[in-house]
Amino acid sequence: MGDGDRRDPTTEVLTPGGDPVLAARFTVPVIPETFVRRPRLVAQLTAGPRTPLTLVEGPAGAGKTCLVADWITGPDAPGPVAWLTVEPEDNEPGVFWTYVLEAVRRHGIPLPDTLTGPSRAGAVDHSLLTRLAAWLSGRETPVTLVLDDFDRVADSAEVADELQFVLRHADGGLRLVVISRTRPLLPLHRYRAAGEFIEVDADNLAFRTEEAAALVAAHGLALSEDGVRALTERTGGWAAGLRLSALEAQRADDPEYFLGDFDAGRSTLADFLLAEVLHERPAEAQDLLLRTSILERTHPGLADALTGRDDAEPVLAELLRANAFLEPLGHSWYRLNPLFAEVLRVHLRERSPGLEPELHRTASAWLSAAGLLDEALSHAAEAGDWELAAAELVDGPAIGRLLDGPDAGRLDGLFAGMPPDTPGPAADLVRAARELTRHDVELGFAYLRRAEESLPDAGAVGDGRDGPVGAGRDAAAVRLSSALLRALGARVTGSADMAEAAVETAAEAERTLHDDRLEPFRELRAGLLTDVGAAQLWEGRFEAAHATLSAVVETVETTALDGAPSDIASLLAGSSDMAEGDGPSTARFRCEALGRIALIEFLHGRPGRAESHARAVLAETERAGLPELAGSGAAELVLAAVAMDRHDLPAAHDHLDRGAAPSARSDAPRDPVVAALLALLRSRLLHAEGDPRAALRVLDELAERTTAPVDRSPWVSDLVTTATAAAHLAEDDPKAAVEVFEKRPPHGAECRVAEARARLAAGQGEAALGILDGLSEGRGEGPAVVARVLLARAQTVHVLGDTVTAENLVLRALAAARPHHLRRPFLEAGPWLWRLLARRPARARGHDWLLPVLPRNGAVPDLPQEDPPEPLTTPLSEREQDALERLAQFMTTLEIAADLHLSVNTVKTHLKTLYRKLGVTRRGEAVRRARELGLL
Repeated sequence: MGDGDRRDPTTEVLTPGGDPVLAARFTVPVIPETFVRRPRLVAQLTAGPRTPLTLVEGPAGAGKTCLVADWITGPDAPGPVAWLTVEPEDNEPGVFWTYVLEAVRRHGIPLPDTLTGPSRAGAVDHSLLTRLAAWLSGRETPVTLVLDDFDRVADSAEVADELQFVLRHADGGLRLVVISRTRPLLPLHRYRAAGEFIEVDADNLAFRTEEAAALVAAHGLALSEDGVRALTERTGGWAAGLRLSALEAQRADDPEYFLGDFDAGRSTLADFLLAEVLHERPAEAQDLLLRTSILERTHPGLADALTGRDDAEPVLAELLRANAFLEPLGHSWYRLNPLFAEVLRVHLRERSPGLEPELHRTASAWLSAAGLLDEALSHAAEAGDWELAAAELVDGPAIGRLLDGPDAGRLDGLFAGMPPDTPGPAADLVRAARELTRHDVELGFAYLRRAEESLPDAGAVGDGRDGPVGAGRDAAAVRLSSALLRALGARVTGSADMAEAAVETAAEAERTLHDDRLEPFRELRAGLLTDVGAAQLWEGRFEAAHATLSAVVETVETTALDGAPSDIASLLAGSSDMAEGDGPSTARFRCEALGRIALIEFLHGRPGRAESHARAVLAETERAGLPELAGSGAAELVLAAVAMDRHDLPAAHDHLDRGAAPSARSDAPRDPVVAALLALLRSRLLHAEGDPRAALRVLDELAERTTAPVDRSPWVSDLVTTATAAAHLAEDDPKAAVEVFEKRPPHGAECRVAEARARLAAGQGEAALGILDGLSEGRGEGPAVVARVLLARAQTVHVLGDTVTAENLVLRALAAARPHHLRRPFLEAGPWLWRLLARRPARARGHDWLLPVLPRNGAVPDLPQEDPPEPLTTPLSEREQDALERLAQFMTTLEIAADLHLSVNTVKTHLKTLYRKLGVTRRGEAVRRARELGLL
């Protein structure tokens, strides 16, 4: 029977080979009851009713067939539809077109008598295709032809060319819907460029979390939102994986627990994947899939290393084309579906017992050579080769990443599984790093000494190319890592000498490396100098700390602390181009160093410079994507301190909360500088808000919060002393305030000022003046320190009766504080200052910035002259008058008691009554008020 022959439609239809046509191939699959209709995909299919070509492509079990079947039988059906399920014998064009024509007839679409089936299995007369295209182009309503399982003939170029001919000449009368696991040979690019192509691919077919929830519910399971999300991630949204998992869970007492922990490698899921995906592939592809299943991602070079062959690139390309659960990641990297990889790993262990550890070791070596240290470490750990894992970390060298930064928690968790008997210096260094980050300095140093003792003499280190050194392959790298850990230990304990010795050790080890090995040490070098600078800062060696920290940020500020770089900094920064300004690997160290430079500026009383540096840190951390960097924490604390000096308590609270956040993380390394600053600022805020007792409690706990001794840090000791004395004065206990300084002598100017104020409050005016006279001007201190010194001197001479000098000193203090709006020193000065300004309002003109701390509403220039003092409503008793006269002589409570032959408690009672009658709270105010009333 020729292509144009007529036939009786009631006769049985045969293929060109004489076989009967199978009716089942025209049947639209039945939609299961648990099917979940997904409107977003139906909308894609119905988007272009005149679009000639639609491809639904995805792996086995992706839900392709059910999706299209639901579409053509639902309310959005495209019109006349013919369904054909393709079989391998359709590679013969005559067989294929016989079934296409019969599919059209079987679905109720009448064909003209001229369109009869082909007579030969292996070929089709071109005239038949021409007549078919002409008939389709003449239809008012296009025919939708669905070809399911088209991947079975996807390699037939002849069938593809004939389909393309008919589709192109049907002139809109044919809409071809191809369902396939692989990409057909049709010229898809042409249709895509012309906007005549709809594609629903594996990414589109993957279930979203809300769709997975609906599918799970359709199987009668009630899972939590987290449970559904975890199942969706584990299956990659694969439809069959979700459905088979749900069926497995139906038999479990606790479906959610079962799905979170079930063995996919020994389930119906595994049966499906092994049969439909793995066993469908050639032997070399199966081998590659099994061996690369141990990887999170694979690369042709890595796959070649695991298989021992050199054909990975074409095999991976074919697996990708076949939709064999392989996803391209770009730059020649691929990733297996997580569930498929899980099943493959179980099958690998069954097929090749004992092979998996060796594959992990091979992967670790390849990844390490490629510079992918994180993945290399994971595979060394998976292999159980902890010597190798530790050596990779140290030889990198990347042990600094175990100490701090975004990878610290993950790496710490990785090495938590390292057995305690793992030998070698690299393993001991890893143990030392983990203990030091946990603040067990003694145990950390014990491991560190053991690692160093197992190395050859420094002179025998060589260049790291002569073979293994213990578990490490590079003794120089071990020495460098050891130096970094010693610097960290020095930072934690506040020992600048130890930190500087570590730098010298590192420089010596670095000189043994070849030039091509220096680049990986840039991050270690930056971290090393940051630790040294922090230790120098703790000990109050500000000039050295400034130079070292500036070497990290590569911008030495022009300040009084500047000068030639210290020998320590030049050892590592001078000849090695330590860090590029924009290098991401050292961004966190640059920020941390700059944050500590900001602190140095603040401690020298330069709030403007301190604020500028701190805000630069915040800008850099945001630019580098490091919002919880330790350096940003220190910068926030500096901004909190500046806000405190300006008496902007809400801003101080905000900065303090943000500055405390990085330190509050469980994986955050403890920094004595940050811990001390945090406690001191909390104490200052509590005091400023009227709770001196709570402020004292915070200070009492400071020693427990720092791993470095407070007495090793002069500036921390001074700040603690100053804050403690201020709290005692607020509780009207000047004697206790003075005793604080006798127990802990001050070092810096601000602490000496605080001592002078305490002694003045205790009635020791001459002693206070002597302390202040000992503070020479021109020391390079900033305006915050200068303002406090001037105000303390003004108060002292005022109490001693020199009002004119006091006024002049106050004016100088106002001039120093005005550019930075330093209000706190004036608030701390007390009521005497406001009374002084009230007498001469013109002296305070132009200082409206003081308004937030004024004791009354209105600007300072508008303060009226003080009214004449009101007389006492209750006269003083004789004993109270006696006590008052002795107060004016700067006698202490103990001295007054001895002179009047009274007990100390009795004198305190008289003084409290005296203060109440005078309307004051402190002895200096009592003396001044008594003079105003003419009582003295």
